[in-house]
Amino acid sequence: MDTGSHHRSALGGSLPDLEACRLRIDELDSALIRLLNERAAVSLRVGQLKAGEGSPIYVPDREARLMEGLERQNPGPFPNLAIRNIWTEILSASRALQRPIRVAFLEPVATFSYDAARRKFGSMAELVPCRTIPEVFFATARRDADYGIVPMENSTDGGVTFTLDTFVDTEIKACAEIEIQISHNLCSHGTLQTIDRVYSQPVALAQCRRWLGANLPRAEVVEVSSTARAVELAKLPNEAGIGSESAAEVFSVPIVARGIEDQRNNFTRFIVIGDQVAPRTGKDKSAIVFAVRHHAGALHQALRIFAEGGINLTRIESRPSKKRVWEYVFFLDFQGHQDDEPVRHALRELGEHAQFVKVLGSWPDESRPFDVGRATAE
Repeated sequence: MDTGSHHRSALGGSLPDLEACRLRIDELDSALIRLLNERAAVSLRVGQLKAGEGSPIYVPDREARLMEGLERQNPGPFPNLAIRNIWTEILSASRALQRPIRVAFLEPVATFSYDAARRKFGSMAELVPCRTIPEVFFATARRDADYGIVPMENSTDGGVTFTLDTFVDTEIKACAEIEIQISHNLCSHGTLQTIDRVYSQPVALAQCRRWLGANLPRAEVVEVSSTARAVELAKLPNEAGIGSESAAEVFSVPIVARGIEDQRNNFTRFIVIGDQVAPRTGKDKSAIVFAVRHHAGALHQALRIFAEGGINLTRIESRPSKKRVWEYVFFLDFQGHQDDEPVRHALRELGEHAQFVKVLGSWPDESRPFDVGRATAE
């Protein structure tokens, strides 16, 4: 068989041999490189046009539509998760060609916030470490970063109080979200038999309480600022840190036990914050915070507005107002965009009953199928 017949068989004729497959893969790889560079050239032109118009480089609604459109077009066998991961990096590189995006996150490197930022913005984004969650907001507001990423709620422990409280006091908007599964690992240079001290962040410790009680009942538990810091501190054979797989890799600490969280379905929802509101996609989520007047039925009247408007609430949580003792503010997430007419009407009516109403932002809801098809993400 000549080389041409080898190529033809690799395309769908008789079963090709290994060398023919390798030759065909080389051809396809060369074509991919050519197409990626053609795409990059167009992306550079898009960046020039955006700069002239003053448009943002990161466009959450278009990227969300693009990802879903690619998954719809994918016939397999290439998995959709891999498609999403690859295009995250393609988009990250395209944005970096226009102008590197700076994203603030809760330090240090290898925290779950760091992982969320990398998954959302790709490896070409410039990540800006911040010591606290409020500092992520302030760095974004000062334009030290183009965007920030903060944990909003955990499926096991509920809302993240520092994030909720800071939203009330700043004008930064939520414009996108990403949900990641939280898996905790016990990292140590020793073994279960040698470990007598365990470091971790308080929430992570709480999420692993039963496992620690069953496997390390006599170990001293030490709270530290982050799961990454916990793994970094585990230097001796009698010490262990509870943290992520990426923390174990960054600090070169072996994983002694994987997946030690008590609840396997443990997810954290992270919110991307910035000074823009994501445009409508027809399939969006929004968040608000409001306070009601102090009389019987006030909260019921507020929630009734959304029910009568056919607006589906996806989360409600209360927090102390910090202005008066025993007064509270309420955080709502719901399906719909702040510019949808039913939502606009509900917010106007709510404003007539509430002490104050603040819209925290709207963003594409990637947990539900889009009604629209293909879109560009540039």
